[in-house]
Amino acid sequence: MNDAVVPTLNQVSAGGVVYRGDSSNMEVVIVRVVPERRWQLPKGIIDDGETTEQAALREVREESGMTAEIVAPLETIEYWFTADWDDSRRRIHKFVHFFLMRHIDGDGSDHDHEVDEVRWVTIDEALQTLKFPSERDLVRKAAAMIGE
Repeated sequence: MNDAVVPTLNQVSAGGVVYRGDSSNMEVVIVRVVPERRWQLPKGIIDDGETTEQAALREVREESGMTAEIVAPLETIEYWFTADWDDSRRRIHKFVHFFLMRHIDGDGSDHDHEVDEVRWVTIDEALQTLKFPSERDLVRKAAAMIGE
C-alpha cells in the first residue's frame, strides 16, 4: 500500500460562454483542446495581476480567437482532479469563474496551440457535445439568461 501523501495545488481559472444571436437563434462557442481532444468552453488560468474578468476575456481570445464583452457573471464551478505537475503527481483543487459574454469579433481561425478546433454550435449541440456536465449546466444557464 502506498501511504504517500499527494500534495494539493489550488488553481483558479476564468472563462466564458460566448454567444451570438438571441433566444430564438442563439449559438455558443466551444473549443476542442489537445491532446485530450475533448470539447469544452474556453477557459484558462488567471495570470498574476489579472482580474477574473481580464483573464476570462484573454483566455476566450486565446483559445477561441474570439473577441467578446462580458455581459454578466455566470457561476464559479469547483472540482478536483489529479495530474502530473512540476514532475510530481498532484491533487488539483480547481475553481473556474465563468462569465456570459457577447461575441464582438473573430471567426475562430486565430486560436492558440492548446486548441485544434473552434465551433459555433446551437444550445442543443453544445449540450450534446460538451464533455463536462458542469459546463453543460453553464450553457443552460446562459441560454436562460439570454431568454429573459
